[in-house]
Amino acid sequence: MAATFNKASLTLATARELVTVAAEKAREIGVPMVIAIVDESGTLKAFARMDGAALLSVQIAQDKAYTAVAFGMPTHAWFEFIKNDPPLLNGIVHTPRLVVFGGGYPLKVGDQVVGGVGVSGGHYSQDMEVAEAAVAALAKEA
Repeated sequence: MAATFNKASLTLATARELVTVAAEKAREIGVPMVIAIVDESGTLKAFARMDGAALLSVQIAQDKAYTAVAFGMPTHAWFEFIKNDPPLLNGIVHTPRLVVFGGGYPLKVGDQVVGGVGVSGGHYSQDMEVAEAAVAALAKEA
């Protein structure tokens, strides 16, 4: 039995580039956003609060990224996952840092989760659009 295993992670340069791509998309749609990129362990790697982005969005963006990497699925998928399961619906939503609406995505290289992106500042559908730009940029690099 192996005592250790290897995990891939985003580089700082890549994390910063993903923030830049997401911020460009946010400017394009005209909504100031907070953008958080976390590594594979959910630790903040790169971050930006665009001028005019809501203060409340600072923690929400980080929590969306954390949620996405912690379970390996987008934040918007959580509601479908729990909505018909009363114990889960009423219990897991009290888990610290868990976000169950759109704007957080795992970042993958192949099938391996290497980080997460979380975006907050607009309606969750706008947050998703901006986060998806970062996901697409990573896919082009990988």
